[in-house]
Amino acid sequence: MSVKVSIIGASGYGGGELARLLAGHPEVELVHLTAETRAGEAMADLYPNLRSFTDLITTAADPDRIARDSDLVFIALPNSKAMEFAPQIAPHARIVDLGADFRFKDPLVYEQWYKTAHACPLLLDDSAYGLTEFRRSEIRSSRIVGNPGCYPTAALLAILPFLQAGQGSAGGIVIDAKSGISGAGRTPSMGTHFSEVNENVMPYNVGSHRHTPEIEQELSRLGDSPVAVTFTPHLIPMTRGILVTAYVPVHNGLTTDDATAILQESYAAEPFVRVLADGLPQTKATTGSNFCDVAARVDRHSRMLIAMAALDNMVKGASGQAVQNMNVMLGFPEELGLRSPGLYP
Repeated sequence: MSVKVSIIGASGYGGGELARLLAGHPEVELVHLTAETRAGEAMADLYPNLRSFTDLITTAADPDRIARDSDLVFIALPNSKAMEFAPQIAPHARIVDLGADFRFKDPLVYEQWYKTAHACPLLLDDSAYGLTEFRRSEIRSSRIVGNPGCYPTAALLAILPFLQAGQGSAGGIVIDAKSGISGAGRTPSMGTHFSEVNENVMPYNVGSHRHTPEIEQELSRLGDSPVAVTFTPHLIPMTRGILVTAYVPVHNGLTTDDATAILQESYAAEPFVRVLADGLPQTKATTGSNFCDVAARVDRHSRMLIAMAALDNMVKGASGQAVQNMNVMLGFPEELGLRSPGLYP
């Protein structure tokens, strides 16, 4: 019997990608697609790739009706919006939030970085951080899952196995990350205007990006003291993709073969993380898929581990991981509706 699923915020890129993935999911029936500023429009008009896959018309969000009609609700809204809906929905349906409202256990961290008080801090006790590969058991039993940001997903999948293995210092980690334009969302702005980003690469939010505390929260879980990282994102002129290169101080003696073996052992049973022993991650290899490609090299001269990851920021970095978490929450096979190769070239 299929489960009934709704998407609040279906007109944005995250919501549109959710609709694409769920339209092909064999156990899902889409029941409500909301779009506040585009209510009353056919979803297939908002996203022409969905023609012949859905005939649903977008509506304004009615949280009581959505909660009553749904087994699980995806919230694909800007930060601070999910916590407006969650108190009404959570008692009746499970939630996967693609924003930041349920990514942190400490509401003060959320307040510090997002400049607003958390509206429902008690719900944080029944939420899990949705990095599926490392939080699967918590995700399975939680009412609410805070889907990770795209940069943290790539950075954590590249780094965490080494800290878990005791190879790599929790201090002095530097993360260089590059993302395609779709990560900025569908609302146009000067910063994402074609003439501004084409043939251009630029850093942004240097030293102040809101994904920093997510990365630090998850890395800190492995140690006895807080971890601070240096994280610098860059915008590059392509639609999709994230490439992370992380620099982690390591102990003497670690080799590239050792580092590759650590990744292989950590991800041996994971359906969506591919360890590259010879090649290096590239965004084109993951475009349109829920895969994350990881690799590592050791620079013995500088005693630095170079951990790399590539993924599609709209799929594994957002909506694909959200569907993966839904599968875990509802007891479906984790790969259901997701296992397909990316687009190449």
